[in-house]
Amino acid sequence: MTVHFIGAGPGAADLITVRGRDLIAASPVCLYAGALVPVELLEHCPPDARKVDTARLDLDEILAELVKATEAGLDVARLHSGDPAVFSAMAEQMRRLDALEIPYDVTPGVPAFAAAAASLKRELTVPEVGQTVILTRIAAQATAMPPGEDLATLGASRGTIVLHLAVQHIERLVDELTPNYGADCPVAVVARASRDDEVILRGTLADIAAQVREAGILRTAVVIVGKVLAAENFRDSHLYSTTRSR
Repeated sequence: MTVHFIGAGPGAADLITVRGRDLIAASPVCLYAGALVPVELLEHCPPDARKVDTARLDLDEILAELVKATEAGLDVARLHSGDPAVFSAMAEQMRRLDALEIPYDVTPGVPAFAAAAASLKRELTVPEVGQTVILTRIAAQATAMPPGEDLATLGASRGTIVLHLAVQHIERLVDELTPNYGADCPVAVVARASRDDEVILRGTLADIAAQVREAGILRTAVVIVGKVLAAENFRDSHLYSTTRSR
């Protein structure tokens, strides 16, 4: 028996790896993260699979489901939205499984920031414009940020910043990033990236907050801040240069 942590992708049902799809199809038990995981993925489950929506379950209740499957000798497909490597709460589940000596593996998925960049038709690493991408969030009531990971500190690099779980605090983001990036710095907000109801907002730190409020975006959105979003007259990369030795 194995618990398979599977990245279910950002929202579009076909943005899942072949491996992830096949593991779902081979697992008699499927735990999925409610509205964050496209319901179409559950169609890959075996006809008689046990399907458990974990949206309203706490960690103890989720572990109880995994233990129950273990005792029955059943594989589990544990679906997380996006890629489970970031902001998925997978680590705390794996820590519990380690303590119980329950085997597990991890299958990556398409992360939300990658889907957002694709929707924007933008590369987040542009030669001589931006070569650093910072994936972060902000301190909220639920979880504090570690020392040195506040936006003022991270923003000092002026690298491309991608913020998850933060769009509801858009005014605060603007206030904390403007001193380093300037009010005219390009910003994009992509809500529900890759889904049929996707919303894309483009602007600057000066006007993005008003756009977000007018659009009524409160969650399931990625905020991207950086000059790469408007880069046009940049140097071609060395990768395909005619002067590169091949």
